[in-house]
Order: sequence, then C-alpha cells, then structure tokens
Amino acid sequence: MTTATLTERPSPAAAPAVGRPNPTQIGTLVWLASELMFFGGLFAMFFTLRSMAPDTFADGESHFTHGFALLNTSILVFSSVTCQIGVFVAEGRFPWGAPFPPRKRREGSIFNVAGWGMIEWYTVTFILGAVFVSGQAYEYTELFHHGVTMSSSPFSSVFYLSTGFHGLHVIGGLIAFLMVLMRAYVAEEFTSHEQVSAICISYYWHFVDVVWIVLFFIVYMLDPIMSLGDPSHVIPVTFNWSIF
Repeated sequence: MTTATLTERPSPAAAPAVGRPNPTQIGTLVWLASELMFFGGLFAMFFTLRSMAPDTFADGESHFTHGFALLNTSILVFSSVTCQIGVFVAEGRFPWGAPFPPRKRREGSIFNVAGWGMIEWYTVTFILGAVFVSGQAYEYTELFHHGVTMSSSPFSSVFYLSTGFHGLHVIGGLIAFLMVLMRAYVAEEFTSHEQVSAICISYYWHFVDVVWIVLFFIVYMLDPIMSLGDPSHVIPVTFNWSIF
C-alpha cells in the first residue's frame, strides 16, 4: 500500500515550470520609479515658483517659440515609436501577425524598411534623439540672446533646471543606445542577453519621452491655454507658432 501511494505521487520534474521575471528588467523599472520622484520634485518646484513670481514667468514664457518646441517634441515622440519597433523585431513578434525569428540586422536592401532589424531601428532612434538634443541647445541659445539666463529670474532658473536635467537624461539614453548597438555588432549570435538590453533601454527611452510630454505641456502650453480661456490670467502668454 505504501509503495503504491509513493508511485502515484507526481514527481517534481512533472510539475509545471514557474516563470520568473527578469531581474534586469525589474531593476530598471524600480530605478525609473525613483527617477519619477525626482522629476516630481522639479514639477513641484516649478509650480511653487510660478505661484510666487508670476511676473517673471510671464516675461520668460513670452520668449518661447511654441512652433519650434512642438516640432522638437514631435521628433522625440517619433523616436519612441522607432524604439518600440526595434523592440518588436528584437523579440521576433508584433502585437499583430505571426511570430518570426528575431532580427538583429536588416534583411536585404537598406531601403526595405520592412526588413530592418533592431540595429537599424535603434540607429534611427539615436539620430532622432540627437536631433532633439540639438534642438534644445538651439532653443537655449535663442533664449540667452533674449537675456533669459540661468540666474536672470526664478522662471529661468526652474526652466533650465527642469529641461536641462531632462536633456541630460536624453544624453544618457543616447549613450546607452550606443552601448546596445556596439554589443549587438560584437555579438556573434543574437541571444536573450541582447534582447533584454534592447528591452531595458526601451523602458528608459519611453520614460524620458513621457516625462518630456508632461514637461512640455506644463512649461510651454499651460499658460497660453489658460490665457485663451481667461484673458485676465495672471500669466498672460500667447502662442507663437513660428518655427524659427
């Protein structure tokens, strides 16, 4: 009787495997959560100074070129799209369609975008990110020419702190893209290690993108929109849709 009972008991090898989350991906998400708190502090500082010195905010925001800022923002948003496509081809699956072998490099001509691999899509993402940083540097130069410097007013201080720290995060993301691309070039085979690296940098890049969208709305769009609805708004700012 005892022997039969032991024989009927399922062996450990027959038990279904329990999937475990990748520690690198979990660690990346935890780190990004801490970064979110950091930017939350910058947003709180922005609104605090905005309520205490609205005149300096009205003067500083009057020098914005909203059309150029919107164009630069669109470039960063599009880079997030190309980044995610790079993740899809690295994983070998799209939300639609059948799975396919993960592609590290392009198949066929470089003009055949449908055959691009992770390297091509991440290269485009890197270029778009570099264009965004260049656009932000150009905007800083134009504001300097109008006397909006780091120490000229409470507005300029919090503006350069918030957008400048975000710009540093974008530059950090560009460096990470270079590292992922170099690793993909050197690796003889496209393994799960390269896939995890591509996924983690996409988490970071999407985070940087979302933070900038919120920052763009608060810094560039909030007061002009409120001025449209209320001409007596304490920070009267009108849209300037010129590009340059």
